[in-house]
Amino acid sequence: MKSIVVFCGSSDGYNEVYREAAFELGKTLAVLNIQIIYGGAKVGLMGALADGALQNGGKIIGVIPYFLKTKEVVHDGLTELITVDSMHERKLKMYELSDGAITLPGGWGTLDEMFEMLTWGQLGLITKPVGLLNINGYYEALKALTDNMVQEGFLNEYVNETLLMSGSISELMGQMEAYVAPEVPKWITKKTV
Repeated sequence: MKSIVVFCGSSDGYNEVYREAAFELGKTLAVLNIQIIYGGAKVGLMGALADGALQNGGKIIGVIPYFLKTKEVVHDGLTELITVDSMHERKLKMYELSDGAITLPGGWGTLDEMFEMLTWGQLGLITKPVGLLNINGYYEALKALTDNMVQEGFLNEYVNETLLMSGSISELMGQMEAYVAPEVPKWITKKTV
């Protein structure tokens, strides 16, 4: 992978461990010479991610809609800033520029970005890996929910397995490098749970 989109919160959260992990992910990807694509902000985990990359010689591209750019949240040290018209265009541009996605803790927007990529993968529209960096157990409840979706018959097990997860950056990167997308989209062949 040469380029990874990172979805993450524009807030820091209450525990400093989230900000530290975002900075560390930015640093790690910079050292690995992997370009980062992200939402373009200087605040919250987004800012920590960007700072981690930039302070370690990394390349980072921000993608931001016009209406957010005017709110003075843009990071001014980015390698490149791409401005788009809408949130929908932002997600599409991020996808186009990346070889995979890593999701850090965040709120509605972070989950929206991740779930859209997972849905595209489920439908066979994309084959890129999508991973959760499970910092401080943040995504344990989400994993329990997706497992319950399988148990209750709303999600196929093989689709659930497309969401990669680890609390370790290096382990998650290994999972993403080894990822092979399912061959048959859900709507073509229905598999039993």
